[in-house]
Amino acid sequence: MLSALPRMCPAARMLLARLLTLMALVCMLASYGAGQSSTVATVATYHNDKQRTGQNLLETTLNTTNVNSTQFGKLFSQPVDGYVYSQPLYVPNLSIGGVTHNVVFVTTMNDSVYAFDADSNTGSNANPLWHVNLIGTGATTVPTSAVDCTDLITNQIGIMGTPVIDTTTGVLYVVARTAVSGVYYQKLHALNVTTGAEMYGGPVTITASVSGTGKGSSGGTIAFNALIQNQRSALLFQNSQVYIAWGSHCDNGSYHGWLMAYGYKTLEQVAAWATTPNADEGAIWNAGSGPAGDTSNNIFLAVANGTFDVNTGGIDYGQSLMKLAPPSGGTFAVSDYFTPYNGPNLDTGDWDIGSGGIMLLPNQTKGPVEQLAVQGNKSGDVYLVNRENMGHYNSANNNQIVQYLPNATAGQWNSPGWWNNNVYFGGSGDYIKAFGLNTTTGLLSTTPTSETTHKFAYPGTTPSISANETKDGVLWALDNSSYKNSTGAVLYAYDATNLATELYNSNQDASRDDPGGAVKFQVPTVANGKVYVGTQTQLSVFGLLSTAGAKGKTK
Repeated sequence: MLSALPRMCPAARMLLARLLTLMALVCMLASYGAGQSSTVATVATYHNDKQRTGQNLLETTLNTTNVNSTQFGKLFSQPVDGYVYSQPLYVPNLSIGGVTHNVVFVTTMNDSVYAFDADSNTGSNANPLWHVNLIGTGATTVPTSAVDCTDLITNQIGIMGTPVIDTTTGVLYVVARTAVSGVYYQKLHALNVTTGAEMYGGPVTITASVSGTGKGSSGGTIAFNALIQNQRSALLFQNSQVYIAWGSHCDNGSYHGWLMAYGYKTLEQVAAWATTPNADEGAIWNAGSGPAGDTSNNIFLAVANGTFDVNTGGIDYGQSLMKLAPPSGGTFAVSDYFTPYNGPNLDTGDWDIGSGGIMLLPNQTKGPVEQLAVQGNKSGDVYLVNRENMGHYNSANNNQIVQYLPNATAGQWNSPGWWNNNVYFGGSGDYIKAFGLNTTTGLLSTTPTSETTHKFAYPGTTPSISANETKDGVLWALDNSSYKNSTGAVLYAYDATNLATELYNSNQDASRDDPGGAVKFQVPTVANGKVYVGTQTQLSVFGLLSTAGAKGKTK
């Protein structure tokens, strides 16, 4: 650069060189600072990532100092047209209508998808950035009475499972349920995240069949039943495919667990697989969590009550943790599995292992096992499993897996969370408990390292954690035990390093902070200094109440 300048004396050239170097340094620092300040978590799938850890490590605003009832509370809410069973999703810096917004996406049981400005509900943000309803002409949502499940308190079934967003292409994938003159449909929609418009020729009607002689079969074939198969679990996106799983409504009908994969641009079915093709049941519901994925595009999932006969040469995988290879030849090959020694007894008592979702721990660099997964069940047992050697079935005990902690918590109708070598469980009727992972031995502590002072009544809670990498950890949890009436959910926040330290709960100033009517298995989303809670009638947004609070000072 200097060689291109006019000739000048050496002193002037040296001075100019130093000036240019200084300018370059200033530009570099400015660019770095801008990049750091704009680093915001994207929550494009259930529980933050496809490993289902529930952790946001990019939270630089909320911390253990400013999350309290003086500085933190409900900022605003946005009305919606039905119960919000799915977790809100969050994408920062989206251009919609020529304006850049941080956007939170919400779906309802009335088959609606909303895109709201994530930071305000005033001015042009008073209304949704966009809103589409997916019922269609001549159709309705599925009436709850059609599935005979009293635990569903809404009168309609529309969108129940949490969608997934492909942030590379800007497409949101969601399954919506409808009825037309007594005929029931489930359809996969691919929506543009900036407009809500249908993409790739969607939607497509979901149908499938597999070979099998199990319950509900005809002529050696099991057909997917759009009425009785409940799309409760969250969707998964990986390997350029959308993965969808199904369970049942209150265990009614001739149901099976199903997993399907669809091409992300073609929307063509790539594979379909049933958990119990020659028997019955085997739901994949996971209290709203979904199949998990690893870096090799394997799929991990937990199968609930159902026939297990693999140990005697069968192909039915009830009460099992599954590892499936990426789809091939129209199906999924079972790579590995683990079934508890008392799986058949758990099945008889409805104490299934699939009442929550499987969580994949980050790869371990020190311990004896690099790839671990953790799972609980309705008995409160905890299973720590080697993902590369899951152990199959041992009728005598569970000694073939990495660790088994019987009755470690109360029953788990929920999924665990992870942060900083801690696994968090929110058992039903129990305190939230932290179990530390010893990175040398690769084992969890046999007793909790800390626990909350508040017990979370049925169905317990699925915790989420926000942190600035390894510091400022806050554990967030919803008490949804009032889901059968219209009273409010309660949002709790705890110091993630010591759960005995409660930082905040929304009942401390209920007139200001009531989120709205509770919804079973709802999970809060934390991103960019705010917490998003879906309820029976609205999306509630929590955050710091003032600029002073954002700096960690008292108002």
